[in-house]
Amino acid sequence: MTSIHQRFLFACAPDSWGVLDYPGPSWNQSYEKMLDEMVEAGYTGTELGPYGFFPTDPKILQPQLQDRKLKLLGSFVPVNMTDPTAGTAVIERIRRVGDLLATLKAPFLVMADDMHPERNAFAGRSRDSDCPKLASEQWKHVGKIVAEAEKVANQFGLDLVFHPHIGTYVESPEECERFYDACSHSNIGLCLDTGHCVYGYGDSVSEAEKYQSKLRLVHLKDCDTRILDDARRNKWNFDEAIEHQVFTIIGQGSIDFPAFFRTLLKNDYSGWSVIEQDVKFDAPGVNPKASVAASLKYLNGVIDQMARSATA
Repeated sequence: MTSIHQRFLFACAPDSWGVLDYPGPSWNQSYEKMLDEMVEAGYTGTELGPYGFFPTDPKILQPQLQDRKLKLLGSFVPVNMTDPTAGTAVIERIRRVGDLLATLKAPFLVMADDMHPERNAFAGRSRDSDCPKLASEQWKHVGKIVAEAEKVANQFGLDLVFHPHIGTYVESPEECERFYDACSHSNIGLCLDTGHCVYGYGDSVSEAEKYQSKLRLVHLKDCDTRILDDARRNKWNFDEAIEHQVFTIIGQGSIDFPAFFRTLLKNDYSGWSVIEQDVKFDAPGVNPKASVAASLKYLNGVIDQMARSATA
């Protein structure tokens, strides 16, 4: 039983407290209290969240993590991958975040496309005929910017992984394939987010199987597909869907996590999975500490069952 439990490590992230990608009221909450609640819920690791929420001075942040015995895994870094005029700013941002991560000995830099208003208007509806798509020249630029980002990540000793994300130009399985075609000259890995995957018409088990050689980090979200159906029918953007609680406590949504982890086990995945539940900050009825604790309890039960089956 011990070996299977050692293979799957669970971390947390600030988005479960409503700290999403861009500054807002959620950024005013106490990060120290958040870290305390992660530990009290049973976690041993965390992601940085959006750059600027946690202290960006490693002399301040490092003791906070060490005192709680929390491992820092990396940071989610959304950048404008599609606009050639933004290339310099993209690399500067990656270098700034990478410097902090390397100083704190975090292993991953999680790169994603920025959310674009014209694509966010089609969140979860990339297959609509009028949904905007990237042109061939834009895909070439994506490949170029990823190659430059990989050089920076390598300089810092970081593992660069890509996160397909709703409301961006790379959210569906088809767009993910185009991304890796455009970046075939690079070694960028995959950060598979189960919630974003199903939101973008994907299947987590199929994607984990398809990209088993590239899968180096997992983000675990559960999704209520009944609300997702409402989101598509009502043409909600990503933020509106979050407000309607499209993501749930893990085990209370529609994703088959036992099947997902059996696939990871079969494919020899070993390492961290980051438990997340994107929520609207201060939404009625949302208790982040209780939610992340319940998600962890459920997933530990999944791993326990797999361990028992392996020894039966």
